[in-house]
Amino acid sequence: MSRFIGSTFKKSRRFGFSILETGKEFSKGKKRITTPGQHGKERAKVKVSEYGQQLQEKQKVKFMYGLSERQFRNTFAKAKKMQGILGTNFLVLLESRLDNIVYRLGFSATRQGARQLVNHGHILVNGKKVDIPSYLLSVGDLVEVKSSMKKNEKVLEALQNNEATLEFVKVNKNEVKGEFVRLPERNELNSEISESLIVEWYNRLIKK
Repeated sequence: MSRFIGSTFKKSRRFGFSILETGKEFSKGKKRITTPGQHGKERAKVKVSEYGQQLQEKQKVKFMYGLSERQFRNTFAKAKKMQGILGTNFLVLLESRLDNIVYRLGFSATRQGARQLVNHGHILVNGKKVDIPSYLLSVGDLVEVKSSMKKNEKVLEALQNNEATLEFVKVNKNEVKGEFVRLPERNELNSEISESLIVEWYNRLIKK
């Protein structure tokens, strides 16, 4: 886990964006636009091309949710088949993944940790074990940590430290279970994500 956290901190510094969505990656509670390294150097103030902006946005969101390029692109393809705003639909699909909801409910301090809980068979959906992190939840689905893990120190610590208040999920900390109440609305998700740049990136690839 420490290796993942170290990598996350470096990525966050590179993007000037909190991958963990907590801001803990930045010292003194202030974002620093630096490059990873022992001391960190001020990023050169150069104009980033439109292509570069699109690529950077895609990379930061892909890393934030912990997806491979193939998974990320497949999710985008699913979003294209949905009615509504493409960029918003894309984010909603990312948020609806089981590993992400396990994270949102506070059962793990990171999405990577949440993914491990799912992979190891520690998560139940509507009373049945689901060990596929990319499993898309439906509204009303109940998500629970299995009984043998409900006293796990890391799970309990994550729950205790979780101060997020999101209306699209509901958590019962005493029973270590929760519910995917409804689909999230765009204004409930990270305002620092420019999903339109990601849409432009993939549209550019399709045109080639």
